[in-house]
Amino acid sequence: MKQYTQKTINDLLPFPEPQMNKYSRGKVVLIVGSASYPGAAALASIASQRAGAGYTEVFVDDSVVAQVQATHSSLVVRSWDMWDSSSLKPSTPEHPLAYVIGSGFDTNDPYVGNILRRLLKNAKAPVLVDGGALKLMPARKMRDMCKQRYQEGYPTIVTPHGGEAKVLASVFALPVDDQEELALTLSQAYGAITVLKGPDTYISDGDHVYSMTEGTSALAKAGTGDVLAGIIGAFLAQGLGPIEACVLGTTLHARAGRLAAEELTSISVCAEDVLRFIPPAIKDMSGGRVS
Repeated sequence: MKQYTQKTINDLLPFPEPQMNKYSRGKVVLIVGSASYPGAAALASIASQRAGAGYTEVFVDDSVVAQVQATHSSLVVRSWDMWDSSSLKPSTPEHPLAYVIGSGFDTNDPYVGNILRRLLKNAKAPVLVDGGALKLMPARKMRDMCKQRYQEGYPTIVTPHGGEAKVLASVFALPVDDQEELALTLSQAYGAITVLKGPDTYISDGDHVYSMTEGTSALAKAGTGDVLAGIIGAFLAQGLGPIEACVLGTTLHARAGRLAAEELTSISVCAEDVLRFIPPAIKDMSGGRVS
């Protein structure tokens, strides 16, 4: 098992160059939320902004567009019906791009499976699969598209907690007792980067496993996983490699949770508080650097 040094992690923080604009800083497209869980869309989207994405575009169920837009005026929020999967722009060095899908999905909605299939098939960019979309990944078509993306060099990142990991593992009858081994075998089975969330988080590309051991019980609250998805999505969009984005994202998430707990106690921290402490955590990790 490998671990990044503290300096290596801190040096990954993607401070923007002076000549950059909102597009060259990286665009995140989030296909998230639902009529039942609009808050997940807001948490993931705002987290992507706080983690440095230059442009955040959000697609949600038509019934909650106004509600999500009201959470942050700078978000660009559109209805799922406006998302055209047949003409997705690729990620390029000049205009890096990443997708986040599934945070707050209601899997009882038959439309969300179609959205996930279309994205995995057509996105020429990193795709992070989170939340309700993870429950759809064991389907044969999803697995085949994930492996095809791997063969074509487009990273897919899955971010399960323990229960979701068991669902992903069940179709392959993978053992689930050893979390480090589970992260490795899930990555090998799906052709994806696995971020297996827990008190200690394990990140694997199918060849190596990296651990993030700074977790805190303050993060054991609904919505904090949506914040993590947005953070990692932002780092992917800013051009970090998938493993780097996951290691930096999970570490920043844990640091924000710890700073929030120092002020509010681990009892009282909520996902919204983790959002609020992303900037102080970045400043702390960078040694006080602000630009």
